[in-house]
Amino acid sequence: MNVHEYQAKELLRHYGVPVPAGAVAGKPEQVPVLAEKLGGRVVIKAQVHAGGRGKAGGVKLASNPEEALAHARGILGMRLVTPQTGAEGRLVRKVLVEAAVSIQKEFYLAALVDRESARPVIIACREGGMEIEAVAHSAPEKIAREVVDPLAGLQPFQARHVAAALGLEGEAAKAVFPLLTGLYRLLIEKDASQVEINPLVITAAGQLLAADAKINFDDNALFRHPDIARLRDLHEEQPLEVEASKYHLNYIRLHGEIGCMVNGAGLAMATMDVIQHCGGSPANFLDVGGGANAETVEQAFRIILKDKNVRAILINIFGGIVRCDRVASGVAEAARKVRVKLPVVVRLAGTNAEEGRKILDESGLSFLTAASLAEAAHKAVEAVKSL
Repeated sequence: MNVHEYQAKELLRHYGVPVPAGAVAGKPEQVPVLAEKLGGRVVIKAQVHAGGRGKAGGVKLASNPEEALAHARGILGMRLVTPQTGAEGRLVRKVLVEAAVSIQKEFYLAALVDRESARPVIIACREGGMEIEAVAHSAPEKIAREVVDPLAGLQPFQARHVAAALGLEGEAAKAVFPLLTGLYRLLIEKDASQVEINPLVITAAGQLLAADAKINFDDNALFRHPDIARLRDLHEEQPLEVEASKYHLNYIRLHGEIGCMVNGAGLAMATMDVIQHCGGSPANFLDVGGGANAETVEQAFRIILKDKNVRAILINIFGGIVRCDRVASGVAEAARKVRVKLPVVVRLAGTNAEEGRKILDESGLSFLTAASLAEAAHKAVEAVKSL
């Protein structure tokens, strides 16, 4: 789960990480009042879950409250289009009004869970304000990494390494350890997968500030953090993905023509790869989980069919925990209720697969069955071509 910049900064502030003074506004008339309280010279920042806001016109510097009002009127209600939003863009419903600071230098700093080492990692770079992926590609030597032992926690010597990597000295170098401590505690205590500050700036007065912030949280841990779950903004998510989450379906919309319904994330990834290999394109990632039943399958059908690009559906089920005959009964029942008119290819393997195929064959519905994933993918691709 992602949160807005203003929410991320509130969390950072709570953990002792210094951030510029600011407040959020949903109406233009609120902005000059806030700007006046913040000293007049402020930055107006569109609040959407996407990077590249500045280049898209979503971040504006105002010299006084009147100019802040004008910028707010231009940003609030606009549909911000960045490389991360796609061509449809994101509607701006809120802006962050933040005191402008005099920046001497920009850096990149993040704490994240690293899958390769299976440990928390601190990443620091002198090239702040840029995409860290671009720096990693062009100049990887500029990126410093500190792997943290989860039992020992973040150590002072690691903070010194980070300060040296950023080229900080004096009071700024001393401020790194409490800042990193807050960053690390937030990562661990709130089950975040990444806490990113880009840029971390040093002001003309020598103070370190998180000028921008992005936090990603582990969805599977939200039950432990109702305070974080309440920060979720459904307006920033795909409507179909929001609907799928209501039925505990893991769904991600893509841009292909073959809808996928699979039990298991790994199997779903393999299914999409084989479809691509056979010359087709998957329309979605959809994992119905290990406890798939008639209701689950019915809702999965409904969500897939709401994507107007879908021209065929491939159901790939491996019967381990769940029995294939139960899934087949659920598929037949759901197909009747939803009145699926598109070609549906079904591949069943594992527990009671033969019984499952028999149920589909005797259902009176025109399912296309397959014995292997490759055969199922070929049939789905051919079905799309024949339409």
